[in-house]
Amino acid sequence: MSMLNVFKIAGSALNAQSVRMNTTASNMANVDSVVGPDGESYKAKQVVFAAKPVGGTADSIGVQVKEVVDSAAPMRMVYEPANPAANADGYVEMPNVNVVEEMTNMISASRSYQANAEVMNTARTLIQRTLSIGQ
Repeated sequence: MSMLNVFKIAGSALNAQSVRMNTTASNMANVDSVVGPDGESYKAKQVVFAAKPVGGTADSIGVQVKEVVDSAAPMRMVYEPANPAANADGYVEMPNVNVVEEMTNMISASRSYQANAEVMNTARTLIQRTLSIGQ
């Protein structure tokens, strides 16, 4: 595997984790939103990753965001009879965002991003040291 492929693999992971962090931030921002942009309750989003070959060889596999899907978790029902969005029983359908899961996702994505940035820095340092050997 060439050093260029190391940068491609780590770069693909950086992009994927960036999408994951942005999706998690969007979920956290909408945790108490009664109505989403489509007039329905906001549904938490989840990022689906897939392997992606990078470079010309089969041994260089990066990551890509395959899709961002709505979470299958049930919506939260909160009893607020005075809320205009309440149903006949007085319950308001709230987003299915789990704050604990989202914070865990954010920490995991942040650490993955950090680790891949460190891989790129280490590869850069190795290339610089290799080039300085010939001097």
